[in-house]
Amino acid sequence: MTAIDWKRAGKYFLLLDMLKGFQLGMKYFLAPKATVNYPHEKGPLSPRFRGEHALRRYPNGEERCIACKLCEAICPAQAIVIDAEPRADGSRRTTRYDIDMTKCIYCGFCQEACPVDAIVEGPNFEFTAENREQLFYNKEKLLENGERWEAEIARSIELDAPYR
Repeated sequence: MTAIDWKRAGKYFLLLDMLKGFQLGMKYFLAPKATVNYPHEKGPLSPRFRGEHALRRYPNGEERCIACKLCEAICPAQAIVIDAEPRADGSRRTTRYDIDMTKCIYCGFCQEACPVDAIVEGPNFEFTAENREQLFYNKEKLLENGERWEAEIARSIELDAPYR
């Protein structure tokens, strides 16, 4: 037998591979756990996380949406429907802004297409419904979401600004 054969035989006889595997298992067994106690603890969300949709307002309370309909045009699922009419001062604003959340694929194209950051996908991922009708969001529901999540949305946009 050659030296290589003796080395291999010694390795098999002493179960070195088994000991290495046991050592690796014990390393992770004794390490701190990465598990989160979910409803009570929540992990961090990326600034680019795409959750529940929201319409934002300017600090003076005016709606940001200028009814350019870019979000409606770019939506691959055709989940957005917008109706608009001109106002007395000549600007256009939406009269109807509906999103069918059952169709939405959360791609973020609507948010990327919006020139004034009016429609955004916010940080909320915990929204449920008892029936399909509750997942048809109208303008009022979207504005309410925007008011509820404005601080988190503004912070996410600020953190993501260098990468846009």
